[in-house]
Amino acid sequence: MSSLKDSYSNESITSLKPVEAIRFRPGVMLGSADINGCIHAAFEILSNSVDEARAGFGDTINFTIHADNSITVEDFGRGIPLDWNKNEERYNFELLYTEFYSGGKYFDNNYSYSLGLNGLGAMACQCSSEWFDVESRRDKKVYRMHFEKGLPASELEITKAKKHQRTGTIQTWKPDLEVFTEIEIPQATIVDMLKTQAVVNAGLTINFTDERDGFTETYLYPEGILGYVNELAQDEAMTTPFQFSGEGRGRDRADKDEYSVKADIAFCFSNMTQELKYFHNSSYLEHGGSPDKAVKSAFVAAFDKELKARNRYTAKEAKLTFGDIQDSLILVTNSFSTQTSYENQTKKAINNKFIQEFLADLIKTNLQIWFIEHKPDADKIIEQVLINKRSREQSESQRITVKKKLMEKTDVTNKVKKFVDCRSKDPERRELFICEGDSALGSLLTARDPEYQALMPIRGKILNIQKASLQSVFASDIIMDLIRVMGCGIEVRGKKLPKDIPQFDEERLKFNKVIITADMDVDGSHIVCLVTTMIYKLCPQLIERGYLYYAMTPLFEITDRTGKKPETLYAFSDQERDRIIEGKDPKKITIQRSKGLGENDAEMMAKFITPGTRRFIRITSAEAEEMEKWFDLFMGNDVAPRKQYIEAHGHEFMDELDIS
Repeated sequence: MSSLKDSYSNESITSLKPVEAIRFRPGVMLGSADINGCIHAAFEILSNSVDEARAGFGDTINFTIHADNSITVEDFGRGIPLDWNKNEERYNFELLYTEFYSGGKYFDNNYSYSLGLNGLGAMACQCSSEWFDVESRRDKKVYRMHFEKGLPASELEITKAKKHQRTGTIQTWKPDLEVFTEIEIPQATIVDMLKTQAVVNAGLTINFTDERDGFTETYLYPEGILGYVNELAQDEAMTTPFQFSGEGRGRDRADKDEYSVKADIAFCFSNMTQELKYFHNSSYLEHGGSPDKAVKSAFVAAFDKELKARNRYTAKEAKLTFGDIQDSLILVTNSFSTQTSYENQTKKAINNKFIQEFLADLIKTNLQIWFIEHKPDADKIIEQVLINKRSREQSESQRITVKKKLMEKTDVTNKVKKFVDCRSKDPERRELFICEGDSALGSLLTARDPEYQALMPIRGKILNIQKASLQSVFASDIIMDLIRVMGCGIEVRGKKLPKDIPQFDEERLKFNKVIITADMDVDGSHIVCLVTTMIYKLCPQLIERGYLYYAMTPLFEITDRTGKKPETLYAFSDQERDRIIEGKDPKKITIQRSKGLGENDAEMMAKFITPGTRRFIRITSAEAEEMEKWFDLFMGNDVAPRKQYIEAHGHEFMDELDIS
C-alpha cells in the first residue's frame, strides 16, 4: 500500500499535447478507436468540403478510396488558407491540422450554416493518420503540406497555379493502424455517407470511386429531401410527398446569444415503409435529439386537434400516440443553425431548445395547412391513423391476455384442453409428444409410459407462422396452448417483444425432449413443417440446444411368413423395405402401406415411442433453416418465386401427383 502511495507524486501529473491526445485517446474526438472512429475521421474531412459547397463555392466533390485504404477528398471551393497568419503569428496549416479549436467557422461571416463548428475535425483526422497530404489551390497559387504521425513532415511548398486551374482543396491520408484497430472502411458505409450528403444538399454532385474493386457511382438529388422521400416510398405512397420550409431566429435561454435556424421538412404516408430521418447541418442525427422531440410532439398535437375537430374519437376513447402515426409515416427533416449544441463530438444528436421549439411550431402550422389544402390525402390518413391506434389498443389488450395465459400453471384445476400430463415432475425425465389429432392421441395414450411421457394433440393444422403477424400468433389458441405447456416462454429473433410477454427461459422448460409425431404422408409432413417452423420462429433455442425431435413412423408394414411363425417387420423407407425382402420368397411376403397413427394398436405404437425400439431424429438448426427456406418458398407471402420454381421444376414431380 505504501509503495502505491509513494508513486503518486507531483511528478505523476502529465499533460498530453494535442497531437498526442488524439493518437493516445482517439475515442474522445472520434467516438471510438475501432472502424467507427476511422469512418468518423473521413466524415470530418468530407463535411468541410460540404460546408464549402453549401456556402456557394463549388458544386462537386470527389471521394476516392485507394487500394491501400488511403482516402482522397477533393472539392472545388475556395481552397484552405495554409500560409502565414498575421493575427495568430503562426502558419495556418499548424492551426488547422495540429491545434485544438482552430478554424474559420466561429463567426457567421464565413459559414452561415456549417456542419463543423468546433475546429476539431481536420485536426483529429490528420493526427490519427499514418500520413496526411493537403493541397490547396487559391490566390493563383498551389499550397502543399505533408504530415506524418500527426506532425509536419515538410516545409509548406508554394508554387504557381496552372492557367485556368480551378480553386479547391485535395486532402489525402491513410488512417493509422497504431491509432485504429481497423482501417478498411466498408464500401456500403461510404455509399450511405455520400448518398446522405447528396440528399441533404440539393444539387451537390458527389462522385465516389473505390479502387479496391473498381466500383464507381455518382450521387445527385436535385430535389433534395423531397426526392429522397419519393425514393423511400418506392411508388407505394398512400399520399403525395409534401415539403415545407421555414426560417427563424431565437435563443436557447434568455441570457444566451440569438442565432438563426432554417429547415426543410418532407413527408408522406405509406403502409409499406416507415422511416424517420433527421439531419442537421448536413449531419445525420442517428439519435435525433431536438428534431425528434419536435416531430413527435407536433404530429401528435396536430392530429389530435384534427381528430377532435372531426369528432372522430368515440366516447371515452384514449388520445392517440405518435406510434399510431409513425406506423405509416415517412419523414425527413433537414435543418441548419448558426449555433448548434451537439451532445458530443460525434454529432449523433443535438439538444438546442430553440431548434426544438422552432421545428415544432413549423410542423404544427404546416400540418394544419396540409389538412385543409390536401383534404383527400388527409381524409385517407385520418382513417389509417385511427386503424393503427385501435389495432394497437387491441394488441395491448391481447398481450395482457397472452401474458396471463402463458403464465398460468397447468394443474388439475386449470388444464390446457386435451393435454395429457405425465406423473413425473422432473424436467430431465419428462418427454412431450406433439401428435396429430385426437385419433393419434388415443393410440399414443394406451402405448405411452404415463410416468414420464406427456401428450399434446394438435387439433387440425396449426397457423402458418410464415405468413402470420405476431398479433395472429398471439390469437392462436393452438400455438399459445403449446407454448404454455412447454413453459419456456417466447423469443422472436429480430423483433423486440413487449415486456409483458414472457421471454424465453430454458430453465422454465418442463421437458427434456419435445417430439413431433405425425403420419408419414403428405398431411403428416405438412404438420411436421408447420410445427418445426413455429418452434424455430418462437423458440429457436429449443432447436439450437437439442430439445426438438421427430419420431419416425414406418412407411411399410411387412408380414414375413417364411419362418415357423409369421413375423411383422417395419420399413421406414423404400430402401429399408427392399433390404428386408431381398432374397425371400415373394409368395410368403405381404407388404402394405403402414396405417395412420390412429389405427395402430398399443403394442405396435409402443415400439415407435419406447426407448430401445423407437427411432427419433433430432432436428438441428441447419435442418430447421433449410426447412424454413422451402416452407417460405411454398407457403410464404411472395408468390413470384413460388411460380418461378413450379415452372422450372414442376415436371419433376408429375409422378407424385394424386390425380384420379
